[in-house]
Amino acid sequence: MPGPSSDPELPGSGAAPLVIAHRGASDELPEHTLEAYLRAIEDGADGVECDVRLSRDGHLVCVHDRRLNRTSNGRGLVRRRTLAELEQLDFGSWHAAEQPAPVLTLETLLGAVRDAGRPLRLLVETKHPTLGGRLIEPTLAELLRKFALDRPEPGDAVSVTMMSFSPLALQRMRELAPDVPRVFLMDHLPPGVYPPAVLPYGAAAGGPGVSLLRARPAIAERLRRNGNEVYVWTVNDPADVDLCVRLGVRAIITDRPGFVRRHLAGGRRTGDDGNGPGAADSGP
Repeated sequence: MPGPSSDPELPGSGAAPLVIAHRGASDELPEHTLEAYLRAIEDGADGVECDVRLSRDGHLVCVHDRRLNRTSNGRGLVRRRTLAELEQLDFGSWHAAEQPAPVLTLETLLGAVRDAGRPLRLLVETKHPTLGGRLIEPTLAELLRKFALDRPEPGDAVSVTMMSFSPLALQRMRELAPDVPRVFLMDHLPPGVYPPAVLPYGAAAGGPGVSLLRARPAIAERLRRNGNEVYVWTVNDPADVDLCVRLGVRAIITDRPGFVRRHLAGGRRTGDDGNGPGAADSGP
């Protein structure tokens, strides 16, 4: 199994950025399926990213959209279905004639990351606004306590970072699991406005979308100058990878972890044109 990114230095950037698989290796396999995450781990990703929503009976499931329509053969709101009902749906066949795949719970994903046999990061985005949204962070904190991941220690094989566009979600997580790192996600800023010197509720990293970073690259410098790390989503094009390297970002979140690792190492393969389809729905 390939290891994580190993280049200690890249020109102009210091340490090589972490490569984080966005919803798994979602360019190749159906997003948020166990197979997509196992492929990303096999491809040597430094970590994986997921979105979580609550089922009607309080289970955290890895689904990006509010509605089931795009990535399953179901219809309606995720929040209206119990876990047992979600388990009856197919979350795999929509993607390029792949085989059927069940809904993935965060608990199952945590187990897969824990069992990978090497250090990995898991980035968990709590989705807002949504029905019953105030319960997502308490449920996440409880699950992290179950896995003893709510108090990270140096040398831990698995580390979890929480992310959200919602300052209120960051506040809840700070109160419930203050030792879990938090990322404040941002997809746009009004003209002339830059990220605040202090991110909301103790977030230690800013997470701009790559289109925002392209338009306003000084955001990365400002975040770093104020002591914050920079996590950028969703980076699939080689020019955007190079931009992230130049700006010294900490983590590249990508649908194409294997490709990005090869690009960072300077070893493009035939057919790696950087123009994979990526995920259909916006947001990390």
